[in-house]
Amino acid sequence: MSLRGPRLNLFALLLSLVAIGIGIYLVFFQSRGFLKTEAVIVSIEENPGSDTDDPDYDVTVRYSVDGKEYTELLDFYSGSFKVGKTVPIRYNPDDPGEIHGGEGFSIYILAIGIVILAVTVFSWLRGRKAQKALEQARGSVNSVTYAPSVPGPTRQLYFLTDQGTPKYGHRIEDAHRRVLYEAKMTKFTLLTPFGFDFIDHEHGTTTPHLIGHEESSEWDSILIDNHHTFTFDGEFIWQHLKRSGITVESSLDPSNPLKLRYEIFRDGRHIATAVASSIHVHEEDAAQHGSVANAIPAMGFYRITTTETNLDLLFVTLLAFARSDASDAQGGNRKALFNTIKNLRNS
Repeated sequence: MSLRGPRLNLFALLLSLVAIGIGIYLVFFQSRGFLKTEAVIVSIEENPGSDTDDPDYDVTVRYSVDGKEYTELLDFYSGSFKVGKTVPIRYNPDDPGEIHGGEGFSIYILAIGIVILAVTVFSWLRGRKAQKALEQARGSVNSVTYAPSVPGPTRQLYFLTDQGTPKYGHRIEDAHRRVLYEAKMTKFTLLTPFGFDFIDHEHGTTTPHLIGHEESSEWDSILIDNHHTFTFDGEFIWQHLKRSGITVESSLDPSNPLKLRYEIFRDGRHIATAVASSIHVHEEDAAQHGSVANAIPAMGFYRITTTETNLDLLFVTLLAFARSDASDAQGGNRKALFNTIKNLRNS
């Protein structure tokens, strides 16, 4: 299960509630009836059973109650601790050997929980506001329209994905590296959908869209049989493509069994063939870097053969595969796995 977008929101919400619950318990209930005093740290030792990359420490403190000296383990550790430092503690007057850390640590936990909760709620409200604004501008969530399919001369095009930045986008180029269609991220977020501008350079139009974080989940016990999806303007991408008349037949490319080949249809008519590519998507780049560098495909790079003159829906279709690990138009790996088995049997 991926921990991004909606799942990260849910995880943050649960984490905040747990932190608030622990903070309330520590502040108001754990030390009820306990008395305050000060203790001196006498030793800080690494717990031998802790993780070497993130070790735990045992902190021993010494304090006095009614003239009697006690040496006990403190129940928390702070990076500011050092031997000889005085720290506030609370002790049980009926059993002075029972101690807890001072209020500072408890309040710190409570404050962290409140901050996480505030950020989570704010992000959710901001995401809902952006979604509603988009719906109002278009009339409803399912009102995205595309230019009609108009066939023209066969073109060799290239789909590329930006790399090396969290605000990565996508584009379609022609053989002369002229950008025909692209999606530029306008808003990067961790908890809400990304904002994108989809720019059709051939027709001079720009359309805003909201693209959610990828979500993945296991379907069943079949090897690598996972489901991958994300939202596109609030609608799951594979549902959106199906509603828009898109179907895709995926198979392994005969020239390279490591690369997937997509036959893309719109309303039953074949509009494009896309073959997964390495990052050297243009033929001249591929020739320069040699066969080994081009044998392994990179997610988000495709060579396209198409007769479409309006690239908007074709672009969204390829973006669906580029932004997920899906191998077919249902968001899963099942078909790719079965095709692999079939090809191995036939070889």
